[in-house]
Amino acid sequence: MLKNIVLTILSATMLVAAFPPIDMEFLSWFGMAPFFLALNGKHTAVGKNIGTAAFKLNTRGFFLGLLWGIVFFLGTVYWVVNSMVNYGGISLFISVLILILLVAYLSIFPAVFGLIVLSMRTSLLAKILTISSVWTALEYLRANMILGGFPWVLLGYSQSSFLPLIQITDITGVYGVSFLIVAVNLLSSSTLLYWSGREETMPLTEGLVVFIVLAGVLFYGFARVSHVDRVSARWNALKIGIAQGNIEQGEKWDASFQKETVEIYKNLSLALAKQGARLIIWPESAVPFYLQSEKELGHEIYNVPKESSAYLFTGADSYGLDPGGEVKYYNSAFLLSPGGEIVGKYDKIHLVPFGEYVPLKKYLPFIHKLVAGVGDFSSGKWLKPLAFDGNSFGVLICFESIFPELARGFIKEGAGFLVNITNDAWFGRASAPYQHFSQAIFRAVENKAYLVRAANTGISGVIDPVGRVKLKSGIFMRETLTVDVKIKDAQLFTFYSRYGDIFAIGCIALFIGCWLLVVRRKK
Repeated sequence: MLKNIVLTILSATMLVAAFPPIDMEFLSWFGMAPFFLALNGKHTAVGKNIGTAAFKLNTRGFFLGLLWGIVFFLGTVYWVVNSMVNYGGISLFISVLILILLVAYLSIFPAVFGLIVLSMRTSLLAKILTISSVWTALEYLRANMILGGFPWVLLGYSQSSFLPLIQITDITGVYGVSFLIVAVNLLSSSTLLYWSGREETMPLTEGLVVFIVLAGVLFYGFARVSHVDRVSARWNALKIGIAQGNIEQGEKWDASFQKETVEIYKNLSLALAKQGARLIIWPESAVPFYLQSEKELGHEIYNVPKESSAYLFTGADSYGLDPGGEVKYYNSAFLLSPGGEIVGKYDKIHLVPFGEYVPLKKYLPFIHKLVAGVGDFSSGKWLKPLAFDGNSFGVLICFESIFPELARGFIKEGAGFLVNITNDAWFGRASAPYQHFSQAIFRAVENKAYLVRAANTGISGVIDPVGRVKLKSGIFMRETLTVDVKIKDAQLFTFYSRYGDIFAIGCIALFIGCWLLVVRRKK
């Protein structure tokens, strides 16, 4: 058992290293193999001992999967402690306890995966198909279950810079990449078992099938990159400027620093205007007050597009009355015209639970938000692109960029490109800003549209429709970026833009079907 524990920890550690900022993405392709070796359980119990042996085997699979998840998620989402301690006013002890609870919840998914793997008795080819589907199904469930889901560091996200491979996401979403990685790892572990004498047959047929599928995906990727480059060359261009103000989180909500914040962004915007920017983008909550009602400093904001003769898009909190007359607060973004008028507004739809609102607050009055400095927000309702001068774009505020259904929803509604504004200062200098940026790449590739990202402390940047990072800022630096962004043809939809997560849902259906078949055979 000790050997299996070591193999599991090794596997999870390798996968941590595959993600940013270490970014050794090649480790994903064999990093799970040690985990599968640990899960290679065979029992020879007979008679009355069969049930007991199977129970012990399944328990071992659950435990090893739980261990894998604990190591992996501790290594990739440890940064939540920084946000709570430094900006939420929560003690280190309580913050670590919350992290442990989050990691324990996330680890349930690989634990269930481990249980299922050790329960499976079938041919290797069927196992590759089924187990890859199980992993994909569990990722999809993690992304969509409980409080809106948490699709952070899905396995496929490790391949953000492998452009030929990730083009398949315009059909399958990121889940298709996760599926391929698991399949290759299963094949690798089976080959290792053969070389070690624990398997009698070399997996030649299975290897050929996996090779053909992977080669087909790469062929599609190269062809798709070439095709999209040719098509997008004919799209109209718009010069966009990004202002990265680098405002310290501790100063951001300090009333005495508001005027200086406005001056910083004003100066950055005028510099961008001199470079010809027609649309200037500020990050999430760049305006540290209610733009609707603040008179003196609000007037300064409205003057920025007038002085720059450009449209200004900025994050700012807002408020409004619901149909019942109750005041609601929103994490919003405003589009201002060169005349200094508000011509568009988006209210964040996918809020951060316990950060921007308290779920079930009516029933849990003793629970408070974990992060101070933001309002108790309500969710927006409208997924409508913002339009100006014949152009339109979809808006993703903060971690909305990790939810693909929002990006594709905007594209389906006619958005010509995507804008992600965020305030990653909450993360500090941890791995999260790098992970957050790399995951946004997939929203561009899935929909074959440009994505422009403006972050308060970085990483800001521009991603083209095939996932190339055209421009990229550093973190905790004050910078301006300008780039010509091509406006996607509103009628040019990818399969994923039209139909969403058909592939992931198909993996769920396949797994359920196989499970029902096994149950029927046992009867």
